[in-house]
Amino acid sequence: MEFFFKPRGIAVVGATPAQGKGGHVIINNLNRGYTGAIYPVNPRYEVIEGFPCYPSILDVPDPIDLAIVFVSAQLVPAVIDACARRKIPGVMIQSAGFAETGGQGKAIQDEVKRIADLSGIRVWGPNCMGLVDAPSRFIFSTVTPTIWDTHLVPGGVSLIVQSGMLSGAFLIDIISHGTMGVNKVCSIGNKMDVNENDLIEYLIQDSGTKAIGLYLESFADGRRFIDLCRRSPKPIVVLKGGKTAKGAEAAMSHTASLSGNGAVTAGALAQVGVFEARAFYQLMDFCRTLSMYPKIRPESQNRIAILTYSGGAGIVSTDIMDGYGLVPAELTDPTVERLRSVFPEWMPPSNPVDLWPGAILNGPRKAFGTAMQAVAADPNVDAVFVHCFVGGFELEPDLPYLSEVARRADKPLICWISGEREQVYAFQHEAEQLSVPVFRELLRGVECLSLLFSPDGAMAAMQPKLSRPSADIKMSEASSKILESENGDIDEYHSKQILSEAGIPVVEEQLVLTIEEAKAAALHFGFPVVVKGLMKGASHKTELGLVNLGIDSTAGIELSFDRLLAAMDGNGNVLVQKLVKGKIEIMAGFIRDPQFGPCIMCGLGGILAEAINDTVFGVAPISFSEALDMIGRLKSQKLLNGFRGFAPVDREAFARILVGLGELGCNHPRIQEIDINPFVINNGLPVAVDGLVVLDD
Repeated sequence: MEFFFKPRGIAVVGATPAQGKGGHVIINNLNRGYTGAIYPVNPRYEVIEGFPCYPSILDVPDPIDLAIVFVSAQLVPAVIDACARRKIPGVMIQSAGFAETGGQGKAIQDEVKRIADLSGIRVWGPNCMGLVDAPSRFIFSTVTPTIWDTHLVPGGVSLIVQSGMLSGAFLIDIISHGTMGVNKVCSIGNKMDVNENDLIEYLIQDSGTKAIGLYLESFADGRRFIDLCRRSPKPIVVLKGGKTAKGAEAAMSHTASLSGNGAVTAGALAQVGVFEARAFYQLMDFCRTLSMYPKIRPESQNRIAILTYSGGAGIVSTDIMDGYGLVPAELTDPTVERLRSVFPEWMPPSNPVDLWPGAILNGPRKAFGTAMQAVAADPNVDAVFVHCFVGGFELEPDLPYLSEVARRADKPLICWISGEREQVYAFQHEAEQLSVPVFRELLRGVECLSLLFSPDGAMAAMQPKLSRPSADIKMSEASSKILESENGDIDEYHSKQILSEAGIPVVEEQLVLTIEEAKAAALHFGFPVVVKGLMKGASHKTELGLVNLGIDSTAGIELSFDRLLAAMDGNGNVLVQKLVKGKIEIMAGFIRDPQFGPCIMCGLGGILAEAINDTVFGVAPISFSEALDMIGRLKSQKLLNGFRGFAPVDREAFARILVGLGELGCNHPRIQEIDINPFVINNGLPVAVDGLVVLDD
């Protein structure tokens, strides 16, 4: 990938002297920052912007590592073929008109890929805006040249975006407002060849990149993406477009992307410690915070000192913190005594630390500086949230001093800023140079502060995790035969036989052929029992009247047996089950996601499953600790912990079930889906009372 980022020479196919045209913008941007050889290619001109212009890519002299292509789509296959003959390793196609436009464009894109695959050329794009490298001042892009007027500020955030205009317009927005600097911005468009995984792998090794942010409409290879994120020592933030049905439709018309299930994506990201953003500015704010403080701290260290000039702002901050798992620090006696030195006698110090009276009495620099020294040295304080005002009221603190005190104490410092426009801009710019995250809204400041402590299970601690192979599961001859030769839905009885052999606890039950066998089974299990009818293709038995609960007598067995056979027209079997009693029902399952492959699910089950929709997904196979983390991300924690007399769920037992489900699905590629709903919690232990295994056709 180095030839994309540090090419010795660049040919621009489609270069033009016409102002405002894409081929001229690319030349202009290269000329203002790139230090290597620049070769315009266009048979209509001899010179462009002082550079000799060549009629064909075949005529361009050495050295040349990269060709930027900006010609109409139908001309691109011939250009790629010429690049192959010229042995150019990398091509960046920035023109549009490919798969995103429909059938004809897709055919052109497929032809380009065929030529590239045969020749070994790596292709970036098409339908993209290329690369911006702020530290090197390399702009290999059609982004408007006004980017040079916005003081292209280097920073620690590198971005990978699947939207051309987002990479250009949004980049100018964030830079011109002084909110953050960037390292590299990569617009990858249709991802015909070079995709997010190639770039993540490169950026993980890039010394200037401290955090990686992505806007994606699809995952080129979800399992490789997850594996890279597992191994990344750098924080990664993802904004996924097309998570809903309507969003997925929009994604199809935008970059011909296939968008997966939003819940699966969220679970996969959380499983490997990727932070998920829900909007563009949130993506940027998460990235810059994590680039400045890439060290994620343990969940227990979430105690915050608030230094404010407004009692009301301190109260609101405390309220917001409560929703993000952060707590106001209990200040030690030495800290309180030190604060007294800048407080009026009538006002006892507390947290939030209201410095307005102290600033009036001592000046803002002394008041804020002394308070910062005190709370930063306090062992009960894990981070400091400072409220700043600039432009009037004489409240501006000494930000470089506050930053230095916080750095020496290894305590994250985050600021909320308000005030007059020009002074706020200057404050934000200074904070960027000092690597202090600053926010214009209290809520976003607290939200980003919470990232550093991961109080929410959905934002797992960023510790590199190793992927694990699935363990081999030995199946009986009967189950192996079913898994090898059957198709579609497997009936409940045989599904649970398979689940049981994978170590998943299932209800005691017996398949019966006669009323006498049914009575004997019921007497063996003890009344009351459950009697079910099993019929091919009838996976939703309750809706078909094939489930009879609480049968408490032999007469009831007879009646139930006859009714079930009649409902099935004599074409089914009868199953007698022991009645498992419990107040809580949960569920688990397995699917093959088109982007992430084998995945498992857990959630609240039974009749509440669809009403509450509390589910979490993970990419299989999973480790025991990952399974526990999945359970911890469910919203129904009070129920799981034992609510109003309910027995708490044995999380370790449930985690072992999830591990086994993942191993079962990964071991047997014909398994397309497993649905276990519900597990009844009996004395804390999950017992599967229904189950369905679905095989491919």
